[in-house]
Amino acid sequence: MNSHAANPFAVRVNQSIFRIYFTCRDELNRSHIGSVDMDFEDNFKIINMEDTPVVAPGDLGYFDDSGVAMGYYMEHENKKLLYYLGWNLKVTVPWQNSIGLCIYDDKLKRFKKSSRAPILDRSDEDPFSISYPSVLFENGEFKMWYGSNLSWGKDQSEMNHVIKYATSKDGIHWNRTNDICIGLMHPNEYALSKPLVIMESDLYRMWYSYRGNGAINTYRIGYADSKDGIHWKRKDEWAGIDVAPSGWDSEMICYPFVFHYKNKLHMLYNGNGYGKTGFGLAIEDGRY
Repeated sequence: MNSHAANPFAVRVNQSIFRIYFTCRDELNRSHIGSVDMDFEDNFKIINMEDTPVVAPGDLGYFDDSGVAMGYYMEHENKKLLYYLGWNLKVTVPWQNSIGLCIYDDKLKRFKKSSRAPILDRSDEDPFSISYPSVLFENGEFKMWYGSNLSWGKDQSEMNHVIKYATSKDGIHWNRTNDICIGLMHPNEYALSKPLVIMESDLYRMWYSYRGNGAINTYRIGYADSKDGIHWKRKDEWAGIDVAPSGWDSEMICYPFVFHYKNKLHMLYNGNGYGKTGFGLAIEDGRY
């Protein structure tokens, strides 16, 4: 845990305490998943900070040997599931990402990787690289929204990263529809990342990061909604948040996690440096 606190994801432990999973980096810049327990009613006091990784990079040659990053946590049929991003550094392109799964072992009191291989990897539908998932379970079916590269270019700004959709009966084996749920829209935009989907009043609501918008090259947080979870309408002006005039989140904002607490929407998010300056909290004020 040498630097960064990226990709925050809150899980409620009791009335006011939340366990927040996040992505940190070691001295070799490899990402790990850690966690911290915070009391939201006591000035966000830290109750406990894990001193060992919740999830660590895999052995040399595995899909996650260069790092792991927090994706999505959910509980289903008395199982605790943690979907995470594993990545490899590459030679011809900057990286290759895949999605892995950890399942909590009640006897060992820790998460164990369900496989040494990813549950969602490159395929004909996603031939380049895939990224952060958001998962819901509805009507006997898992639904996943995830990032996918449409191409690689000479540099990162040519990757055309969009958000796609997949379904599963067991949360492990996935059927990819190849449908692009959220595509690029703004001038010079080249990446959408880390969707977070919630269902609210029969409406799917998604927050995500988008990068490359005219003269703005750093991440901002966008918003879209949908009636069916497949066909979405981007309404980035409804995201409810922008960069601050100064400080830790004045250059960029990204990686939102949105959840309900005390009858208001709360958003954990990262600021400058993709989480290098830590994560913060924004609270719905009723004006958007």
